[in-house]
Amino acid sequence: MAAKDGWSTRIGVILAVAGSAVGLGNFLRFPGQAVQNGGGAFMIPYIISLLVLGLPLVWAEWAMGRFGGRKGYHSAPAIMGKLGGSAFWRYGGVLGLLIPIIIYMYYVLIEAWCLGYALYYLMGWIDLGDDPSQYAAKSGAFFGNFVGIGEDGALLKGDLVGGVFMFWMITFALNFFLIYRGLAKGIEWFCIRAMPLMAVCAIIVLVRVLTLGPNPAAPDQNVLTGLGFMWNPDYSALYDSKTWLAAAGQIFFSISVGFGIIINYSSYLKKDDELALSGLTAASTNEFFEVCLGGLITIPAAFIFIGFAAGEQGTFGLGFNTLPAVFAEMPGTRLWGFLWFFMLFLAAITSSLSMLQPAIAFLEEGLGVGRRASVTLLGLITALGSFFVIYFSKGLVALDTMDFWVGTALIFVLATIEVILVGWFFGIDRAYDELQHGADLKVPPVWKVMVKYVSPLFLLTIFVMFCRDKLPGYYETLSDPENGVPRMAIGLIVVVMIFLLILIGIASSRWNAQEAAARAEG
Repeated sequence: MAAKDGWSTRIGVILAVAGSAVGLGNFLRFPGQAVQNGGGAFMIPYIISLLVLGLPLVWAEWAMGRFGGRKGYHSAPAIMGKLGGSAFWRYGGVLGLLIPIIIYMYYVLIEAWCLGYALYYLMGWIDLGDDPSQYAAKSGAFFGNFVGIGEDGALLKGDLVGGVFMFWMITFALNFFLIYRGLAKGIEWFCIRAMPLMAVCAIIVLVRVLTLGPNPAAPDQNVLTGLGFMWNPDYSALYDSKTWLAAAGQIFFSISVGFGIIINYSSYLKKDDELALSGLTAASTNEFFEVCLGGLITIPAAFIFIGFAAGEQGTFGLGFNTLPAVFAEMPGTRLWGFLWFFMLFLAAITSSLSMLQPAIAFLEEGLGVGRRASVTLLGLITALGSFFVIYFSKGLVALDTMDFWVGTALIFVLATIEVILVGWFFGIDRAYDELQHGADLKVPPVWKVMVKYVSPLFLLTIFVMFCRDKLPGYYETLSDPENGVPRMAIGLIVVVMIFLLILIGIASSRWNAQEAAARAEG
């Protein structure tokens, strides 16, 4: 099945790759990171990270994927093993399966929140009352009850028909229905329709935000001062390692490098299909959504109504607590609330689909199982993991723990493994030739220097900073005997990794036999 799967159009693969990158991080995480890390000054390390890490790694992953696809492989373990020429790299490729699988387990739940909020706004079920001074408090209380933040197991109590659990089942089923249909009829079909619709929703909301009048109670809180709050630089932040760490981490979230997704998607390209311009187009599309839409909607809208407190909100606080309070201040509350959360849902599902495909490809080519069996097995694994996040909803501790260790730390590790593999073992000249073959855009030769020397050094520096700044706090959390949920979440990650390593061992025997047979025939 996997060998016959593929993309039907060039625009389809570009929008699919862009869709994997465009997600909740563009509209919620990016604005918050920028404001909390120097405003406009944040864009300096952000752009440097894009040029030093983002684009070089994007092109490296596109080249890795198409090379592996020409050899008949579509999963990160198989492709990395082929590039490195040994089984060691196959086992290193386990992160290209583990990362998207674990992220999907909690990401699909956030996706369900977005769908639920969109429907609640459409039906007029979100009512924050008539007292503007109570909007923020009531919005926060509604979110807490909606996601079960007060106690573990809260989402499994009471009336499930109107709760998150129902929306989780809908989004989970929709993801697996589309992934079962394959690349062209599932992922590509959906992304070609969802990406333009998402852009339309975002532009409508953007126009409305940019035409908002000043806050009557605080006339200095208007669109221009809101944009200034977002973009005016605080250059002192450049001396803080946290700013550089945040910028590099945002780039990984922005363009989906270090996930194993681009490697899988590009493996279905034909030998002469274009890589360089397609990769640049997909990355540029994501940056448009992030900087030009997300950066101009979220913070300015919140600033008009709540002022400088907008910069103190976290990702979920800004998107699910603050903005509903903002919509309550605007005429047409139901319309703007629906458009915002429906747009977030579309962004989330184009990303979550991409998280399932690498594992499907591995199960099909590595174990020789059919599409139905691979979808069923992956559905069972991710459902159990997602149910773990749903049950342990108190304080969103399980979700945050999995996001920290997998959605942040392991992404740095996989990206570092990839650049070392491409630059030092596969051969940077071979990778450059692969990237240039059939290209409509000539990649500058400096790309070879970036991937072989600059990107690994930058990655290792950022990772050391990450370990220094972040790990001590998490170690203290894990040492507390009352914090059992974080330890269980890490245990879940370890169990899934061991299971995947066993499957890679089984797949290696199959791949070795296939390669031996091919050599004998040759």
